[in-house]
Amino acid sequence: MSLCLRVVATVLALGAAGPVVAQEAAFPQRLPSPGGEVIIPSAGQKRAHDEIGYAPARRVGDVLYVSGLVVFRAEGEGNDVTAFEGQVRRALRQLNQTLRAAGSSLDDVAMLNTFHVWDGPGFAGTRDEQIAVLSKVWREFSQGPRPAWTAVGTSGLLGGEGSIVEIQLIAHSPAPRD
Repeated sequence: MSLCLRVVATVLALGAAGPVVAQEAAFPQRLPSPGGEVIIPSAGQKRAHDEIGYAPARRVGDVLYVSGLVVFRAEGEGNDVTAFEGQVRRALRQLNQTLRAAGSSLDDVAMLNTFHVWDGPGFAGTRDEQIAVLSKVWREFSQGPRPAWTAVGTSGLLGGEGSIVEIQLIAHSPAPRD
């Protein structure tokens, strides 16, 4: 397994790990940063922040930047349209968790950037089917105004062979008032 693939696998595993039984700090955590804060939703993402060096989300002023999350085909999952719907739901649940930790939601997303492996082994459908599924599942999670959306084709993602799409978000999200 390549170093890049190990890093992504670690981020995905740590990000989805959820709370640790004997955790010392409550989550979400907010770490002060120039012009805003870094938001860390879970103990797993805290470990990824500390060990790998990325912020799950960072607020600067009223803008929240959410790191890209890879929609991937896990072992034993199909690569058809139905399986892809479930994989997108899994990713949007995790992205929504990050947004909620920042006091925001998918309804606040102003910019959606997606990076697609159109012809990879992770998905057997067409480009149009990929976009249609993303659009359909997005509407399950967001009833707000539609975000601006840029979809970019690429030859690969850091997640390796099972990677299908990476989703990155930018949201209007003023810091919650205490």
